[in-house]
Amino acid sequence: MKITYWSDYACPYCYIGETQLKQAIEALDASQDIEIEMKAFELDPGASTTYSGTTVDRFSVKYGLTKAMAAKRIQQISDTGRQAGLDFNYAETRYTNTFDAHRLTKLAQNDPDRTLADRISERLYKAYFTENLELADHDVLTRIAVSEGIPEAEVHALLASDDYADAVRQDERLAQQYGIRGVPYFVLAGKYTVPGAMPVEQLKPILQKLLEEERLAEEKIQGTYCTPEGCFIGKPK
Repeated sequence: MKITYWSDYACPYCYIGETQLKQAIEALDASQDIEIEMKAFELDPGASTTYSGTTVDRFSVKYGLTKAMAAKRIQQISDTGRQAGLDFNYAETRYTNTFDAHRLTKLAQNDPDRTLADRISERLYKAYFTENLELADHDVLTRIAVSEGIPEAEVHALLASDDYADAVRQDERLAQQYGIRGVPYFVLAGKYTVPGAMPVEQLKPILQKLLEEERLAEEKIQGTYCTPEGCFIGKPK
């Protein structure tokens, strides 16, 4: 079964939602049965490539809150992240543009190593919410990429070019076609949608049901086929 989800690295609930999804998959021992693919979504495409102002200040202005109210809301989000087992320091994040981080993810998704993109994604989330680094900083992106095995020259070439920009934009156009206005946004098995982060205990029965549906659908498909050993009915081995 495939799960596609749209996410932005500056979105706290995206980090929480992805983590809870993986925890649900692990609890079901279904990692071999489920493929996860992240698609790019920029909450603020016009965000600066340089850090300016605190998270509290940004929240206060964006949502029309007093600084005390903004700090309280940020703390509530951080508490939710910690409940999911994450070292979550949302108040200390250094907000910048995430477009190049998404391009780096696309580079990783194009690698023959199917685990690379997931490792890069995890490192980018951690860099932002735990280490409080600027994701528009090319030195930060390079260190992350190189630490996961991407050659430094390849990372420099990516960041000095427009490579994978079209792939990021394609994800965002697809999100518009789906009518996605907020993230995280999950599409399960190509037909069911889950907008927003969901607790593990709610996710588990949903995933279990979909896996069972797929298993039953496969069992109903009993074609005939031939191999050098003979002709059979069922699924080729």
